[in-house]
Amino acid sequence: MKEKVRIRHAAAMHLRGIKELHKVSPKFFPLLTLQCIFCAVLPYMAVFFSAQILKELADLRREDILWNWAAAGVLCMGAASILKAVLQRRCHTLRYDLWDRKEMLFVRKMFALDFSELEKQENYDLRAQICQNENWGGWGLMRVQKIYESFVTSVIGILSGIALTVSLFTSSVPETAGWLVILNHPIFLLMSAMLMAAVSIAAGKFSAASQKYWSDYAEEATLGNRLFGHFGFIGLNKERNIDIRMYHQQNLVSAYWSANSVFGADSPIGKMARGKIGIYASMGVCITALMTGFIYVFTCLKAWGGAFGAGSITQYAGAATAMVSNVFALTGFMGVLETNTGYLKKTFEFLDLPNAMCQGSLTLEKRSDCQYEIEFRDVSFRYPGSDIWALRHVNIKFKADSRLAIVGENGSGKTTFIKLLCRLYDPQEGQILLNGIDIRKYRYDDYRNIFSVVFQDFQLICQPLGANVAGSMDYDPDRVHKALIDAGFGDRLASMEKGLDTMLYKNLSEDGIEVSGGEAQKIAIARALYKDAPFMILDEPTAALDPIAEAEIYSKFNEIAGDRTAIYISHRLSSCKFCDEIAVFHESRIVQMGSHNELLSDKVGKYHELWTAQAQYYTEQNPCP
Repeated sequence: MKEKVRIRHAAAMHLRGIKELHKVSPKFFPLLTLQCIFCAVLPYMAVFFSAQILKELADLRREDILWNWAAAGVLCMGAASILKAVLQRRCHTLRYDLWDRKEMLFVRKMFALDFSELEKQENYDLRAQICQNENWGGWGLMRVQKIYESFVTSVIGILSGIALTVSLFTSSVPETAGWLVILNHPIFLLMSAMLMAAVSIAAGKFSAASQKYWSDYAEEATLGNRLFGHFGFIGLNKERNIDIRMYHQQNLVSAYWSANSVFGADSPIGKMARGKIGIYASMGVCITALMTGFIYVFTCLKAWGGAFGAGSITQYAGAATAMVSNVFALTGFMGVLETNTGYLKKTFEFLDLPNAMCQGSLTLEKRSDCQYEIEFRDVSFRYPGSDIWALRHVNIKFKADSRLAIVGENGSGKTTFIKLLCRLYDPQEGQILLNGIDIRKYRYDDYRNIFSVVFQDFQLICQPLGANVAGSMDYDPDRVHKALIDAGFGDRLASMEKGLDTMLYKNLSEDGIEVSGGEAQKIAIARALYKDAPFMILDEPTAALDPIAEAEIYSKFNEIAGDRTAIYISHRLSSCKFCDEIAVFHESRIVQMGSHNELLSDKVGKYHELWTAQAQYYTEQNPCP
């Protein structure tokens, strides 16, 4: 059984949604409010001026008065229509812009989240669910602005309708009208007003009931939309084109197209639309139509009895009918409000994700002498949701101006070690100390700023070369140029006509250039050099290169690292022979420490085993059969 949503809670959720959207598009809601006012009032203006002209035509037929009413009607209606059209066009443009701008809320949240929170699968699943809810039914934040529009238009419409119809009930039928004088009786008037309100509300309730069924279909619709989003556009993914053609994967895709009938006419939602949803929605429309007929009968009877002239029939009938429609819309939107509250709950659950890592308070500034000492003291760590220790009882200390290599088999804990060092995660056991102080006591951003890292899966952005290196559109071109030269990118840079303004890749620019894997790695290294951090780390960024090319990059990097502390991670031991010390990881632990020669001399050690296993591929000659 679904939990009943309280109107106050639903209103509070949607009010927050308005505030969140207003942050990214401050002009939208003020303009939307003006549009709602004109859209709500304009029909009543037409009714009012038409009624005044008809009254004059039915009674005195004064030419000057008719011209005045006609001119006033044309001017007021024309001006209002023009303003309405301008506002609608502007709001239409801002509404499309808002679809993209609302993503800033989620992107900013992801920028602000701890890395440990970003890597949690449940948080990615939550974000994916929010996207799917928006895609299949427009539920969530973007439905907020539609609900706001419906609410404001309906309320203004109801108030305008009351202003034009109040005299319908206060105008009395003359005593000479016979049995029609019953229309003057307060009880009859009260019952008529109550009937109009009750029927309008009932019609809205039926409409609201039809809307609530969309919540029952949410899970299936979300899955169907996810399948369509993946398989429907898989042919546009150029990285998959080779596999699709070589292994005829289009047949697999076609099978999903045929089987995925979530939104088809014979799908559960289609059947529900022909069933309960359709029945409730139809009943709401039918009741509204009956109410319109009652209003016309009531108005005509009062006019027949002499309460007002024939010209007023247009005003009262038109205004009362519009008011009933607005009451119907207002009560009907309650169902949408309640349904959308469940989807907004997911949205705000994501936007309210807390950061669990301690931010620290000690200021940490970059030292000109780069005198830092890092110590791992009995550190153990396992990833959230896992029972397996990624690191176990790790103890290591290294000082400034040193070269440390981290080697070991895949899955031995090398990259996890770097993530803890850079404080992307905090260990569950033990301490990591910087100059004798627990790194959790330092300000979080200050601590991260002392590290420059080139990860194995580093990413460059489709932006100018200089901005890629600096990580900003505003940068020191001389420093960027030097960093690229030091990283070995000088020859390619000299051949670029636009220099640092050269756009990387063609995704966003026809003039963009494609860079090879080796060139991209040099740009990534230049980025690390430009940051000028005391600690520089290479986390297997050259894994896709051959051993000779990797050794050249590591050797070059060793030269330009200067007095900084350099840490190298590689699965190729030959690339790290020049390091002062090598830490050998095995099954989440450090099993050996020492120089290359020291470790190699231990014939039963893990390092000797790994070195021998790799060396055979370069020393043995295996003739072809």
